Amino acid sequence: MVARTPLPPGSALLAIALGLAALIAASYASVPMYPVPMTLQTLAVLLVGALAGPRLGAAIVLVWLALALMGAPVLSGGKAGLAALTGGTAGFLLSFPLAAYLAGLLPAWRGAGGFAWLMAAFLLLHGLILLAGWGRLSLMIGAEAAFTAGVGPFLPGAAVKSALAALILILLRTRTGIAAPGREA
Repeated sequence: MVARTPLPPGSALLAIALGLAALIAASYASVPMYPVPMTLQTLAVLLVGALAGPRLGAAIVLVWLALALMGAPVLSGGKAGLAALTGGTAGFLLSFPLAAYLAGLLPAWRGAGGFAWLMAAFLLLHGLILLAGWGRLSLMIGAEAAFTAGVGPFLPGAAVKSALAALILILLRTRTGIAAPGREA
């Protein structure tokens, strides 16, 4: 593992603010479907983790979920509260901190690889999120219905969002000199 350098003063606060803004915006970029809406949340979760690092990335996602729990309308469709975090989308939402943490480890794994490596890693993380979502949803509507409503429709989007996340990270690394957390550009 690469040694992490301390963040410059104020940069953690900026990362939290930008991460929360990205998560909220991604929640509102939503196609209403039942029981699980199609959003850009997983793209935001994975990018927040990859860009902020494992601990800060997971913490940002936890703050976002805490805001939702306290009633802030930060989830898709402006949903909030305990019902939003325990309903049909609970498995997806509750897997997000782990997914962000694991995405934060990606830059340290094998030098962050190229596009194909990053896309495959993001596909695996999308698979983790979909598996957790399917698990919770299957308790409510049965395994087959949960796959039909909560996994199948999201597979093409997971592939597109995985490719987009990999492309964004590579562009940030090559065009702006922004390096992965704890790494030099």
